[in-house]
Amino acid sequence: MKIAHSLMAAALLLLYPLASFAQGMLTEQNSPVVKEVTLESDLVVAGGGLAGVCAAVSAARHGASVILVQDRPVLGGNASSEMRMGIVGVLKSQYSEAGILEEMQLRNFYHNPLQRYTMWDDVIYSTVVSEPRIKLLLNTSVEDVVMDGERIAAVKCWNINAYTRYIIKGKIFADCTGDGILRLSGAKFRRGREFPEEFGEDFQQSGGDSHTMGNSILLQLRKTDEEHPFIAPEWAYHFTDDDFDYEVPSSTIPGVKFNYKRIYSPRDNNFWWIEFGGLYDTIFDAPDIQFELKRIAYGIWEYMKNHPDGRCKGYELDWIGSLPGKRESTRFIGPHILTQNDVMSGGHFEDVVAYGGWTLDDHDPEAFHKKGRISVEYKTPDYFGIPFDCLYSVNVPNLMFAGRDISCTHMGLSATRVMATTALLGQACGTGAAVALQKGVDPAGVRAQYIGELQAMLEDDDCMLPYRWRKPSDLTMSASVAKEHEVLRNGIDRAWDSKDNGVWLTPGKDAVVYSWEKPVTVSGARLINDSNFKVRSKRMRKLEATTERVKMPEMMPKAYRIEVKLKKGPWTTVYECPLNYERLNKIAFAPVQADAVRLVVTDTWGAPKAHIFALDVN
Repeated sequence: MKIAHSLMAAALLLLYPLASFAQGMLTEQNSPVVKEVTLESDLVVAGGGLAGVCAAVSAARHGASVILVQDRPVLGGNASSEMRMGIVGVLKSQYSEAGILEEMQLRNFYHNPLQRYTMWDDVIYSTVVSEPRIKLLLNTSVEDVVMDGERIAAVKCWNINAYTRYIIKGKIFADCTGDGILRLSGAKFRRGREFPEEFGEDFQQSGGDSHTMGNSILLQLRKTDEEHPFIAPEWAYHFTDDDFDYEVPSSTIPGVKFNYKRIYSPRDNNFWWIEFGGLYDTIFDAPDIQFELKRIAYGIWEYMKNHPDGRCKGYELDWIGSLPGKRESTRFIGPHILTQNDVMSGGHFEDVVAYGGWTLDDHDPEAFHKKGRISVEYKTPDYFGIPFDCLYSVNVPNLMFAGRDISCTHMGLSATRVMATTALLGQACGTGAAVALQKGVDPAGVRAQYIGELQAMLEDDDCMLPYRWRKPSDLTMSASVAKEHEVLRNGIDRAWDSKDNGVWLTPGKDAVVYSWEKPVTVSGARLINDSNFKVRSKRMRKLEATTERVKMPEMMPKAYRIEVKLKKGPWTTVYECPLNYERLNKIAFAPVQADAVRLVVTDTWGAPKAHIFALDVN
C-alpha cells in the first residue's frame, strides 16, 4: 500500500511539477493565510483583453519574457464569454485586420466550428499559454505600483482565488486594462470630453466635462418552436409603449447616421443600445451601473417578448450578461493625442504602427434613458493610421499602453475603441516593447531611432500598415521566378483595389519555384495564405445555440511542403506541413545550400485550387 501511494505521488509530481503536496495537516501555526510571491520579467502587461493578449504574445514571440496580469478568470475582455461583444473594426473587407487577431479567429474556426463562447475563451487562452515566454496570472488585479524615480519598478497585485500577493518587477510596463490602472504611476491622463475648440473637433457638440460613452450588457437569444411569456424580476424595469413613444428621424446630413434603441424586433440580435453610465463614473460607479443595466435588460426583454404584436415570436432569452462591457473611461497622454481631424484626414503618420476603420461613433452619455437618438456616427476614411506616439507615456518613460486607453481625444476614441483596432494596437505595443528591450532603450528611443525596424517587424508579422507595403526579403527579390508568380513578391499580401495579388495553385500539380544562378543558403520561408477576407463572418455569432458549423476558408492551403535542390540534383523536402489553418506561416529549417526552392501545395480546405498571396525565403 505504501509503495502504491509513493508511486502515485511520484506520478502526480511528474504531471504537476508546480504543485505543492502537504506533508501534514496545515494550521495557523505552520501555514500562512496569504502567500507572498515576487516575480520578474522583461515586460509586464496589465489587462487580458484582445489588446493585452496581442501585446503579450507579440512581445514573447520577439524574445521578451512576459507576465500577463488579468483580473478576470478568462481572457478576451469585451470579446469573452463574460460580455460577448462583437469584434468589429474596418468596414471594408480589403482592409481587414490580420496579425494575431486573424490567427486566433482562424484557430477558433478550426477548433470551435459550432462557435461556442466558452470554447472561444479557450482559443484565446491557448494562444497565450502556448508561448513559453509568457507567465499568465488570471484572477489577478493590479493594486499599486512601485516607482523608482519617474520609472515604474514593479506592480503590486492580488490574486483573489489563490490568496496570493505578487510583487512583479519589470523593465517595461504596458497598460491594456482600458481603465488605466497604471495611472497609479503618476502618468498623465484625461477622462471625459474635450471642449470642441481645444483640437478644432467640430463633430464634438459639447465638452469640458467628465461625461463618457456608457457601458452595455448584452442579451443572447435562442430560436424556439414554443411560445411562453417572459417574467422579469420584480426589481427590473417594466416598460410600456409610452416609454418608446418619440420621433426617430434619419439623418439628412451626408456621411452622418443617427442611431436609436431597437425595441421593435430581435433582428440582428444586437442589444448594444442597452447602454448606461456615461453621466456617472464608469470605474468608481461600476456596481451601480451594472445593477441599472440589469434592470434595463430584463425589462427590455419582457417588453419585447410579451408585446402583443408578436415581434419576438420564435425567440427565447438564452443568456444575459452580468459584467458590463465598457466603451470609455480613461485615456493616457502620449507624445501625440489622436483627434477627430487625424482620423478624418486618414492618419498619415511617419510612425504609423496600426490602423482603424470604424466610424467616429459617438454615444450620448445619457444613452438608454434619453428619448431620441443615442449615438451619432460620422463616416471616416476607409482606413486611418494610428502612430506609435499614441502608445507610450509622455512622462513615465517605461510605460506603454494599448486598447481603449491610448492617447486620443474623446472623439478620436469613438473610432479607435473597437476591438479589432485594439488588437492591432496591442500587437504594435508588444512588438514595440520587444524592440525597446532588444535595443536597450525606452519606447521614446524606439520612436527616435528604430521606428523603421518596428514597422518592418509588424509587416513581417502580417500587420498591414497604411500607405506603404511590406518589403520582401533580399533573398526573395534576388531570385528568378515565373512571370505568373512574380506577384507573390510585390509586398501586397491581400487583394487590393480589384487586383488579386495572389496565385492559384492546383494541389499536387502546380508549384512556385524560386531559383538563383549560384547556390544560396536557405533556412526558412514566409507564406501568406488566403483566409478569405471577403467573408466578414469570423466574429462570434449572436445566436450561440445554432448547430450550423462554420467552415475553414476553402481556398486556403491545408497541406503543403517546401523543397530545395542543388544544381541538377533531386528535389528534397526540407519542411512538410500536414495540417495548416493559419494565414501567416513562418517556417524555419536547418540551413541548406540550394539553387532552387519550391512550394508545393498538396491539399486545400475544399476548393479545387489553393490561393496564396506571398512566398518569401530567407
